[in-house]
Amino acid sequence: MSSSPSTITKVNKPYPFWLGGVAASIAASITHPLDLTKVRLQTSGDKGMIQSLKKTVHNNGTRGLFDGLTGTLLRQMTYSMTRFAAYDWAKAEVHKGPGPPPAWKMALAGSIAGGIAGVVGTPFETLMVRMQADKAKPVEHRYNYRNSVQGFYRMTSEEGISSWTRGMGPNTFRSILMNMSQLASYDWFKHELIKTKVLEDGPVLHFLASLGAGTVATTVCSPADVIKSRIMTAHGKGTSSTMGVIKQSLAKEGAMFMFKGWVPAWTRLQPTTILIFLTLEQLKKGVDVYRKAGGQLL
Repeated sequence: MSSSPSTITKVNKPYPFWLGGVAASIAASITHPLDLTKVRLQTSGDKGMIQSLKKTVHNNGTRGLFDGLTGTLLRQMTYSMTRFAAYDWAKAEVHKGPGPPPAWKMALAGSIAGGIAGVVGTPFETLMVRMQADKAKPVEHRYNYRNSVQGFYRMTSEEGISSWTRGMGPNTFRSILMNMSQLASYDWFKHELIKTKVLEDGPVLHFLASLGAGTVATTVCSPADVIKSRIMTAHGKGTSSTMGVIKQSLAKEGAMFMFKGWVPAWTRLQPTTILIFLTLEQLKKGVDVYRKAGGQLL
């Protein structure tokens, strides 16, 4: 959603396309233990967030909380960078008039960005989820990737190019939901708060807008997020298709399986969303200062 801060900018020249990826990487590095716990709750038999955290530390030490971090960073610099850049581009394309775009145009721009980023990021999303879930699985079912580069090489060489598209349908659908809800709602909350004239366009306002965006996005995305994670880590018969995984999960756990891990998902996404937007806003502010000082590189 981070790309949304560019909504109200006094600088006509576009911001560097990679700013969103950098902001997302910083945020993801800080909140990685929560993301790790969310994935393990969705894909293993762990019963609660605290129990899962304790289990990880007990089995793998404190460093275990950062298992799969290289996969997370690779994913942020592909998927996240693409979604933020595409959102700014799509927003400019769908709204040519003066002033901020209406909410439906923000949502449309977010959906377009999510669709593009979902396709681009699926291979790296698969890799990230596998690396995070690995040590919570039985030894015989582990992938044992050493890092994201070696993991991506092994995934491609052992499973072929088709591994890049595994889970692409639900992943792209989830990406559309995430960007439609997170990016658009951040922009909407930000504009509405600015209109009240109670707060200045600064960190406190950005924090409140991020808080609203994180809650909206978590609720909207939970079902697709759970299904995506299960498809990407599934083994055995009847788990090669999206419908196969859904039917199997419904039979065993009922419809509420789609909201399994909502609390850790919200707990992770909320600080991540806040960190992304606060960081991105400051990065954009830094670019503005640099440009006003005569800088030409950004």
